[in-house]
Amino acid sequence: MVAVAKHRSPQGPGTQPDTAGARPGAGGRHRAYDAQHRAVGPDGLSVWATAQSTGPVQRKGRYTAESVKHPARMLPAIAAHAIEHYTQPGDLVLDPMCGIGTTLVEAVHAGRDAFGIEYESRWSDIADANIKHAHTQGATGRASVIRGDSTSILSLVPSALTGQAALVVTSPPYGPTVHGLVEPGEGGVRKSDNSYNDGTDRGNLAYRDLTGLADGFALILAGCRTLLRPGGVVVVTARPWRKHGQLVDLPSAVIGAGVRAGLIPVDRCVALLAAVRDDQLVARPSFFQLQAVRKARRAGTPMHLIAHEDVLVFQAPTEGGVVT
Repeated sequence: MVAVAKHRSPQGPGTQPDTAGARPGAGGRHRAYDAQHRAVGPDGLSVWATAQSTGPVQRKGRYTAESVKHPARMLPAIAAHAIEHYTQPGDLVLDPMCGIGTTLVEAVHAGRDAFGIEYESRWSDIADANIKHAHTQGATGRASVIRGDSTSILSLVPSALTGQAALVVTSPPYGPTVHGLVEPGEGGVRKSDNSYNDGTDRGNLAYRDLTGLADGFALILAGCRTLLRPGGVVVVTARPWRKHGQLVDLPSAVIGAGVRAGLIPVDRCVALLAAVRDDQLVARPSFFQLQAVRKARRAGTPMHLIAHEDVLVFQAPTEGGVVT
């Protein structure tokens, strides 16, 4: 399901490994180690090859046409990988900021049950439609969307769900203006559908500064901790964004929010936003991402295209207060 890039020898082609100082028999141990290393399957790696196909290809036929309107959709392959890796069929999956319902759709297709919280009614309506569409395609899991502010998630969710969720998969907003759609025209390139709402409702976390966003997200994660079963897992995808040319370190803020919520950080993975092709990464940047990097480099700033999401993995404490 998940492809991984091959590792090149640091010595390059046509050279032999440096065995100076090796003891007799060490070669056998090296070979045994190499065999063991190669035996590790893709699911055991911290790099998730989740963009082997583009986002539109991943969503085509699986999501409604209106889904494209959301400005910051999670790649379905990211949600699917997390669900497959951290849950079993029949488990309950939660997304407290579910948007168009990507986590929920991938959960029900995988035979899991799911529920999500969404602040904006526009997106929750699309999430509902995507769940219905998944069931017409044979998805067996059950899912629902609750409309409301997930910073008060425990007031929205039935108390019967306390301690029931096996996995949380979610992503915080990336500021008020994000990816959106790009259309060329006579007057140049036009960007549309690049905001979470019309900007009039400041209750949306997207319109807070980084400190306010992190504080709100900590409240959400604290509520999720109550809904998780002991040892349950939280997967948060996040990447830094740039504001006035400077990097805003959202992943570090998410880690701090998780710790304040009483969750235990257990892993940090990489979900590729680039395809792996013949040992090379094929980037899939937006027009504006590419334009921003080129402009920065012309100005002498050594900026790179962002080709991955940070995947921050937390665990709820067990009854004994330890990680399993």
